[in-house]
Amino acid sequence: MQKQIKRFKLRSVSAMVASFLIAQAAWAVDPFTVRDIRVEGLQRVEPGTIFASLPFRVGDTYSDDKGSSAIRTLFGLGLFKDVRLEVSGDVLVVIVEERPTVADVDFVGAKEFDKEALKKALRDIGLADGRPFDKALADRAEQELKRQYINRSLYGAEVLTTVTPIERNRVNVTFSVIEGDIAKIKEIRIVGNKAFSESTLRGLFDLNTGGWLSWYTKSDQYSRAKLNADIETLRSYYLTRGYLEFKVDSTQVAISPNKQDISVTLNITEGERFTVSGVKLEGNFLEREEEFKSLVVIKPGAAYNADQVAQTVKAFTEYYGSFGFAFAKVEAKPEIDRANSRVAFVLQGDPSRRAYVRRINISGNNRTRDEVVRREFRQFEASWYDGDKIRLSRDRVDRLGYFTEVNIDSQEVPGTPDQVDLNLAVVEKPTGNLQLGAGYSSADKVSLSFGFKQENAFGTGNYLGLEVNTGKYNRQLVVSTVDPYFTADGISRTIDLYTRTSRPYDSQNGIFGSNYALKTTGASIRFGVPFSEVDTVYFGVGVEQINISGTNLPGVYRQYVKDFGAKSNTFPLTLGWSRDERDSALVPTTGRFQRVYGDWGVLGDARFLRGNYQFQQYVPLNKQFTVAMNTELGWGKGLNGQPFPVFKNSYSGGLGSVRGFEPGSLGPRDADGNSIGGPKKITLNAELLAPFPGAGNDRTLRLFGFVDVGNVFGEKEKYNLRELRASTGIGVSWISPLGPLRLAFAHPVKKKPGDKLQRLQFQIGTSF
Repeated sequence: MQKQIKRFKLRSVSAMVASFLIAQAAWAVDPFTVRDIRVEGLQRVEPGTIFASLPFRVGDTYSDDKGSSAIRTLFGLGLFKDVRLEVSGDVLVVIVEERPTVADVDFVGAKEFDKEALKKALRDIGLADGRPFDKALADRAEQELKRQYINRSLYGAEVLTTVTPIERNRVNVTFSVIEGDIAKIKEIRIVGNKAFSESTLRGLFDLNTGGWLSWYTKSDQYSRAKLNADIETLRSYYLTRGYLEFKVDSTQVAISPNKQDISVTLNITEGERFTVSGVKLEGNFLEREEEFKSLVVIKPGAAYNADQVAQTVKAFTEYYGSFGFAFAKVEAKPEIDRANSRVAFVLQGDPSRRAYVRRINISGNNRTRDEVVRREFRQFEASWYDGDKIRLSRDRVDRLGYFTEVNIDSQEVPGTPDQVDLNLAVVEKPTGNLQLGAGYSSADKVSLSFGFKQENAFGTGNYLGLEVNTGKYNRQLVVSTVDPYFTADGISRTIDLYTRTSRPYDSQNGIFGSNYALKTTGASIRFGVPFSEVDTVYFGVGVEQINISGTNLPGVYRQYVKDFGAKSNTFPLTLGWSRDERDSALVPTTGRFQRVYGDWGVLGDARFLRGNYQFQQYVPLNKQFTVAMNTELGWGKGLNGQPFPVFKNSYSGGLGSVRGFEPGSLGPRDADGNSIGGPKKITLNAELLAPFPGAGNDRTLRLFGFVDVGNVFGEKEKYNLRELRASTGIGVSWISPLGPLRLAFAHPVKKKPGDKLQRLQFQIGTSF
């Protein structure tokens, strides 16, 4: 009888992990062979999930240790809020209580952030529709939301979490937000400065107490990351001016009781100003000491400059790398003479060992194909490590324009001291541009425009563009495609197809050409051959048909019809060269750009020769000011006794040439007073770019002053400097979502009677 009672007696193991050891002691069972396993309490979880987590199977021996392991494992799944094991004879019963499932996550009162972005952020930490609900996870999500609001300077934001149970063991989670007002910086103080005024030091900061453009720059909104960046700017300012022992003692950020005003105080110690007394080299410099010495930019006798020290160390490290020494170590050891405020540097060099590049790993290119990135590499796998080629590879990938960030680093291969892996990490950016627009003018009435550009079509690295304009008097359709790697050697191919119809303005009758039209249809193909990393030679051929129709033609077109007929064809050959050494093609601040190209109408009705040379130079004066200069010279001549075709003329006036004059209005005119341009052109531009008042150091919004000089001349005219027009003025440039936007107000300083002026002009495009 006692054996029967013992056989059918229910024996339980703990249900709660926290009290498991106590329960284990109280409900210990003797080991037995499991004949069957049953699961009770499941609603949505599959039984297979339970069985896969148990450390025993039917036929195995059950013990208390295995029972406690099973409970820990099942709780670790995060699917259950209660787990119990019961033993009935030799049958093990697993009893679970599932956590409720999240049916919906909603936000009430959240205006600062997009709801979908918030849902994605919470999904990343585990709180999302369809997942098990965990109160601890909800608390974590609430704290994360508060942290995000603090990052936006909304220190008074309040977040309340509401969990509402619904049918089928589900819950709705609602975060109610009271955002409040943004906290603003009311005071920035720097204590301990002696060599420089407090206003000078505050002027280095991106953070400030605000101005009339703070709504755009948000410079008065406190951010720890921005403050750290400003502190580093302050430190660099002192360290580059001789203050070797400068330090920031403390940073104090205080917020008012109403959480609306922020006060920032920096306590600094400047120390003495040190002068460099000498520089010497120690260590192994590959028997190239003189070459290494030529890389030293630290200047004895001058004030200590941390940038010069860092630049020298970097140059040494890179020079070691060009010989394959990937693990070279260079240390600049200061020998400080505080009594005389002098410092000497010992440059200790150790090349360590040479290395091969085993593998190049690329990450972050979710859209761009691997081959598009790899073909820009000049460092190859299974080759000697070459620092110069690695830097060049990084720069070439960056110049693609497909990524907002491009970072490369080397990693030692474990167990192989002479090999490294290169890891390239990129962050992609949108490379497509879709534009839809409508316009109204007295000439065209209502016109529609459509534009599509994709710099990285389907991740192939190819360019694809389409432009359409449906104006009544000016229409165009242009299709362009560029394959930058038409061949494996990097030869590019460009194909253009276009048709344009225009009815030029008749100044004599004061109407747009209602009686005639000019239609130009053409196609061209060009190839670009890279001769170096910055030099490219272009050549190609085109075909173009010009059709003039209608009556009462202006004089210049009547002459063209007389010379070539109402319908004429040309087959120009093109040849060009460019060298681009700018730091950016979109918003350059330093470097040089040169371009030469020519057209030769060797076949067809119109025979001509045309050439153009452009030179640009960008000189950074400091972090805030940049000087930009542009020169463009054009020349053209008709061949075989024919005049230069009017449709190939260059024009001057307006943004991109001489601001302050109507676009294309300068130069020769026909008998009817219409501007017809000319084959000879001179354009000179100079700009000084400066911070926009109230925008601090924001480089996306800039103020510039300019001087423009230029004109165009007819084929039989000489370049006449006395006929050049000139203007000066100020403008605003803004890197808008549509591209660089420029607004200029110009005052013509050299003009002549009959010139058409236009003082305020607007453009979306590049600088020159």
